[in-house]
Amino acid sequence: MPRHHETRRLPYSPEQMYALVADVASYPQFLPWVSAIRVRSNSETEMLADMVVGFKSLRETFTSRVVKRASESVHVDYVDGPLKHLSNDWRFRPDGEGGVLIDFEVDFSFKNRVFEMIAGQMFDRALRKMINAFEERAAELYASSASGSSGNSSSSAQSAA
Repeated sequence: MPRHHETRRLPYSPEQMYALVADVASYPQFLPWVSAIRVRSNSETEMLADMVVGFKSLRETFTSRVVKRASESVHVDYVDGPLKHLSNDWRFRPDGEGGVLIDFEVDFSFKNRVFEMIAGQMFDRALRKMINAFEERAAELYASSASGSSGNSSSSAQSAA
């Protein structure tokens, strides 16, 4: 079962990065393999959404509950779909220099052994592509308002499959 944790420093505010991550409905605009989102319900603190993910000839839909704590964190719990479980956490905190430290954690496993094997082989590359997509989206949305931070991200990553 793939698991990953890392911390990144970006030159944006915790509020900006929270807004980007909490805007699940916009994911198809910038996240690879996400072809559609259907938001079933949404409030200031919680969202229930279906995500359609496709890669080559594979296409799956899964439902997640997203718990939001404004400007602090986004926690995703798996509800239904092809996974056994999914837990995903984003935590945002000021870096003391006008930017943000983002703690990102994901842990999941598939019900289907074939998907599990495919995920294990591609996990690191796919995860990097998705993390980069969030960083590129942040640059598109917030680059002009970024503080004097250098924009370099530092990461301490741990990955176990």
